[in-house]
Amino acid sequence: MMRSSAFANKSYAILGLARSGMATLDALHASGARILAWDAREELREAANDKAIIADPMEADLSDYDAIVVSPGVPLNTHPIRDKAADDGVQIIGDIELFAQARRSLPPHRVVGITGTNGKSTTTALLHHIIQSAALPTHMGGNIGVPILSQEPLAAGGVYVLELSSYQIDLTHSLDCDVAMLLNISPDHLDRYDSYDAYAAAKVRLFDMMDPDHVAIFGSTDEKTQLALQLIRAEGRVKNIMDSSAFFLEGQENWPSLQGPHNLENAVAAVVAAEVLGIKEHQWRPALASFKGLPHRMERMAEAEGVLFVNDSKATNPASTGPALGAYPKIHWIVGGLPKSDSLEECEPYFGNVVQAYTIGDAGPMFGELLAPHMPVDPCEMILTAVQHAAANAKPGEVVLLSPACASFDQFKDFEARGECFRNAVESVIENNLIGTAAGGSIE
Repeated sequence: MMRSSAFANKSYAILGLARSGMATLDALHASGARILAWDAREELREAANDKAIIADPMEADLSDYDAIVVSPGVPLNTHPIRDKAADDGVQIIGDIELFAQARRSLPPHRVVGITGTNGKSTTTALLHHIIQSAALPTHMGGNIGVPILSQEPLAAGGVYVLELSSYQIDLTHSLDCDVAMLLNISPDHLDRYDSYDAYAAAKVRLFDMMDPDHVAIFGSTDEKTQLALQLIRAEGRVKNIMDSSAFFLEGQENWPSLQGPHNLENAVAAVVAAEVLGIKEHQWRPALASFKGLPHRMERMAEAEGVLFVNDSKATNPASTGPALGAYPKIHWIVGGLPKSDSLEECEPYFGNVVQAYTIGDAGPMFGELLAPHMPVDPCEMILTAVQHAAANAKPGEVVLLSPACASFDQFKDFEARGECFRNAVESVIENNLIGTAAGGSIE
């Protein structure tokens, strides 16, 4: 874990003791801090009992504390901890801000911060893979992988690659990224922000914390991303600005885990960042081909009887699903869940690639009405039914794609559980030889 003299003899209140919260507890305790900790779950409170005072920060006097460290999952727009912090005159931060404060005590290193609505995880994992392939010390953390505070400090010359959600940026105030990247912005998480503009502004704050001589990368032609680029360029607060959407890479057909137009954008952004870090083409190009991808993100799960099954459960909004539909020419599309909007507009350019749609979850009836004028639709409701019907209808050379364009919380605890359900269903249809049997109906 990371220990830092920056935390010694200071006082922190931790609200939320899940993965990042427990890593924060361990790092602060090992660094000699005084800690008050709380979680609604009794078993997590018990796990922290030997390292912290267990008390609800809402009921404690925090006026002499240095900060309240909250989980990114705590909704600051509605949770009373925000008013409590204001009343006690104490700052609310997250684990990424603690990492930023600890950096002075770490061996010399660089930090790449990656944010955006879609593609953050893939781009972060890909850049991390490229850096590893170039034999440089590197850790991956933030919104992906192991919490950054639980990892041992890198040797001198190392690179920390951080995936940063808007929630994490909200809780961060001094993270000076050597390379900061905004991939794209589309409407999301509007339950946590007053408006789409406010959500976009949360993403752009990553650049406000940068040294002017460091590098900003913008990765999409969408309106909000380009507006952010123009604003930062006009204000001149960052001197080195790169628009990776203006670049193109050849050879995508050789990168099996990076198919589709969105993954081409992700790859270009990662390569631009890699070259800023001094990694050359003879190092990064082989890494694009060897990259294995992420679970639940355009994950090639199986191929049987000439039919490919792809798990894209992490596509929780239409902006993420649209490009996934552009990755293959003949798709049996499993779509639905808890909708984030009543539109599939971002998917429409790729409807011609869909052989048939299979709707699931709460969004099923609404999506069925939207899609029926464009393609055959099979209202399945459940993933197992959808996989069985899609597998039965699929022909050699076609793809069964789970790319829901929705959150998972109507039927599953998270997108990972939804993806595992898809995996189990795929294994079942293969084991029972159900591919190409033409079972299951459709509605026009």
